[in-house]
Amino acid sequence: MPVLPFRTQNRQGDTATGIGHLLDGVSLEVMPRTAAKIPDFRPLLPQDTRIYIAHVEGTPIDDMIATAHRLRGEGFTVMPHVPARLIRDRNELRTWLHRYRAEAGVTEALVLAGGPKTPAGAFDSSIRLLETGEFEAAGFTRLHVAGHPEGNRDIDPEGGTRLVDEALFWKQDYARSTSAEMAIVTQFAFDAGSILAWDERLRANGVSLPVHLGIAGPAKLQTLLKFAIACGVGPSLSVLKKRAADVTRLLRPFEPDALLSDLVTGLAQRSDSLIQRIHVFPLGGIGAACDYVARHTARTTDKADAERGSAR
Repeated sequence: MPVLPFRTQNRQGDTATGIGHLLDGVSLEVMPRTAAKIPDFRPLLPQDTRIYIAHVEGTPIDDMIATAHRLRGEGFTVMPHVPARLIRDRNELRTWLHRYRAEAGVTEALVLAGGPKTPAGAFDSSIRLLETGEFEAAGFTRLHVAGHPEGNRDIDPEGGTRLVDEALFWKQDYARSTSAEMAIVTQFAFDAGSILAWDERLRANGVSLPVHLGIAGPAKLQTLLKFAIACGVGPSLSVLKKRAADVTRLLRPFEPDALLSDLVTGLAQRSDSLIQRIHVFPLGGIGAACDYVARHTARTTDKADAERGSAR
């Protein structure tokens, strides 16, 4: 596993540069309806950026495939969600996967349980989908699975992480048996301490899958609180509530600088972290999220250019 360059930068005390490196190679999540509001993603993101397409309940598969086709045509790597609880049976799963390949050229998928409490059919978890072998049969070469640094009450209704951990151990074993590349992409969180502790616990338990860490892009604090409560992000909720108690900060949009700064500091102290990339949930809008990433990565690029110029 490669050592990420931002760790070295942070040892030199340059946190801003470290954040820029941390955001290098960032991925973004959209939905068909939010993507449709952006005339062209090319001015917003570097070519080959991975864009996840969230498949929420009620979204027709035709809309998912049309969005994937459009984003592929604009030069991006596309990873649609394939949610177990929205799929009626194995034949429907096979149809979706073959349509993604044939109509949009997609070879990647985020395999997850999905939002509905009640499955539409035979599948209730990502494990049940992976067991079918349909992804390999359809020619998918990269599969991501969900991670939950602060647990997941949907999986462990009484709290704790026993079942969510067992699911990740199963996926780790599955990764050894498939030719597809695999990684973990996480739910967003706001507490660096719980993220770093989770990373350490995974490694201690033998998990070696790379982690693409979910963070929330700039958004109103009220918006983040709503999503945090709905998604059950645990310790992170206290971070948001503490910020909400400060009326002056409540009026300003939230940006993840403090979280990223803490991560840069924490990751600089460990060479074996599983965290390789950042995945942005644009809860405050796609444009705001892309602008935030561009500002930080441009700062890093400008500094590198200046250092190269002074060395000549």
